[in-house]
Amino acid sequence: MACRAAGKRGIDVGLTRVLTSPSLGHAVGLTSRTSLDGASVRYIPESSFSSFLQGSGHHATKESSIRCFHASRELWARRKNDNQGVDLKTQKKGKFAKRIKKPPVDAPYVPPKLKRITKSLQDKTIDIFEGMTTVELAKRTGQSVITLQEFLVNLGEKVVSEFDPLKIDVAELVVMEVGANVRRQHSNEGSEILPRPVVVTVMGHVDHGKTSLLDALRQTSVAAKEAGGITQHLGAFVVRMPSGASITFLDTPGHAAFSAMRARGAAVTDLVVLVVAADDGVMPQTLEAISHAKSANVPVVVAINKCDKPSANPERVKLQLASEGFLLEEMGGDIQVVEVSAVTKTGLDNLEEAILLQAEMMELKARVDGHAQAYVVEAKLDKGRGPLATAIVKAGTLVCGQHVVVGSEWGRIRAIRDMSGKLTERARPAMPVVIEGLKGLPMAGDDVTVVETEERARMLSAGRRRKYEKDRLRQIMEQRTETNEPSEDDSVVPERTEMPLIVKADVQGTVQAVTDALRTLNSPQVFVNVVHVGVGPISQSDVDLAQACGAYIVGFNVKSPPSSISQAAIQAGTKIMQHQVIYHLLDEVGNLIVDKAPGTLETQVAGEAEVLNIFELRGRSKSAGGDIKIAGCRVMGGHFSKSSTMRLLRSGEEVFEGPCASLKTNKHDVELVEKGNECGLVILGCNDFQIGDVIQCLEQVVRKPKLIISDNGIARIECY
Repeated sequence: MACRAAGKRGIDVGLTRVLTSPSLGHAVGLTSRTSLDGASVRYIPESSFSSFLQGSGHHATKESSIRCFHASRELWARRKNDNQGVDLKTQKKGKFAKRIKKPPVDAPYVPPKLKRITKSLQDKTIDIFEGMTTVELAKRTGQSVITLQEFLVNLGEKVVSEFDPLKIDVAELVVMEVGANVRRQHSNEGSEILPRPVVVTVMGHVDHGKTSLLDALRQTSVAAKEAGGITQHLGAFVVRMPSGASITFLDTPGHAAFSAMRARGAAVTDLVVLVVAADDGVMPQTLEAISHAKSANVPVVVAINKCDKPSANPERVKLQLASEGFLLEEMGGDIQVVEVSAVTKTGLDNLEEAILLQAEMMELKARVDGHAQAYVVEAKLDKGRGPLATAIVKAGTLVCGQHVVVGSEWGRIRAIRDMSGKLTERARPAMPVVIEGLKGLPMAGDDVTVVETEERARMLSAGRRRKYEKDRLRQIMEQRTETNEPSEDDSVVPERTEMPLIVKADVQGTVQAVTDALRTLNSPQVFVNVVHVGVGPISQSDVDLAQACGAYIVGFNVKSPPSSISQAAIQAGTKIMQHQVIYHLLDEVGNLIVDKAPGTLETQVAGEAEVLNIFELRGRSKSAGGDIKIAGCRVMGGHFSKSSTMRLLRSGEEVFEGPCASLKTNKHDVELVEKGNECGLVILGCNDFQIGDVIQCLEQVVRKPKLIISDNGIARIECY
């Protein structure tokens, strides 16, 4: 009723509710009383509303009608609680309204997550090229221009503008300072671009005739000089064909241990000749060579060798290749297939024609002028000439006297020799050469980079060496972290011993191959730890290192050490293993691992006996053990030992198992009873024998691992 009256006079009900508050009630002349039922009643004079709205609330009229607003106790208590402690000024809404301060919330502190910049840069590879600016380098590295300019100043470079071109060597140093990996992008543009010879890599399974085929092409006999009749090095040759064309051949090993060599050969080649024996067919290393060729994206020419043998079946080989996804020309594809024989020298003209035809279709050209780009296929340490690197020039011209950086090593080229050993002043594209003058031995697979000054070569070599060491330490820490992480499986970890090895070989590529092959012999019981690798003969420092860490020395294709070093190794208790064939090396090291392995304990049945009669021994005192039952048995197989555990079986089910308390033959105590003999047997704690029961003798034996060498030469240790 009061709201209806206020509405008739044009007063908003919301304003009325605000005016009913105690703070404004006295300002406008509101009074309150208590009704009979306990509810609070507000008396609002009519003149008070009009005077309040007109701004003259002090002129009150005596004749004013009273408006009553009734409310229950619950409603007024709720309003009182809502309005208590709230100022009307804070009820403003809008841009300049004050916010009520809330008490702080008791919550645990959560630190902010750190940005993972370092790891992303370590796993990132940045492409650089000659003439790139600091701005472009900053975009690729994700660093600011100011940071990169500070690196340039530290390197001794003059910084004028961020748009000035940088040398590719300087850009590499800056990227290595940032912590990322570097990949150089070389331009093939030059003032003189000429056709170059084709680089062909011969790949295939072991003993399929790759080296014999090359000997037939170049009229040599290299295969007869190989240890064990198999190739264990990566060789490069330039063959002058009867047509007058020159072809650069790379001969790769076919053994499973030399997979990295085959990968390096495919990385630098233009064409792959896949050799498959007609009597053997497609083998595991044949499939691996196919995968290397596909990953390198190079064309393939298939040479089916040994077609002169009576068991040769070239058609079967073609079907096997087609089943592996090789589309041969005879089946509508583009892969050429040539049937040859290295022994009778038949089909060599067709093979030469196929190689030259494929090279002509590829239109091979290279830049001749400018700094050379080369790829190291092999490296070795010569006693008289020092570190030697066998490289193939990909572009440019390599000149004697230039400063080069090969991987993390540097030097000034003292001499360049071709593969026949003749000195030459310069090497052009697709030409394999041997470089002398390096300060250290590079790794097989490194790139040869020509720099302008010796100072720049030193800086680049030192930067790469620091980057390599950081990456190596990071990998070690990651491996240790993974090893120390608690596994979800709470099973008992088997005992594992360590077998430290020192590997020495004749060339760098062979060192890597032998090291990788030895690490494949790791097993759950023996950890093969290669503590040191090196190129060259076994020295006194190797013996001292082996004595310090208790390692074995492995020499592959190296000369026998002098008698003084051999005598020092014998006195130190160090074993030296020397081999020239990878099969024999893996066989000896594998057997050594099997002997050193702790093995696993296994329960085996040593013998079985049948119960023929039962004897009972009564009247014994309690101190002697009381009454016992003796089983009269005949050993049906194996043997019975007194120190073994006995298992009682009845109808094929286990009844009791316990140690042997007594074993007698003809009333005499014995330790062992062989097959076919009778004995009396007492099992401790067992008095439930029946005629016809079977008793088994159980023994704990140590089961050693087993060395398994497959047909393709892969060795592994199988643990039980």
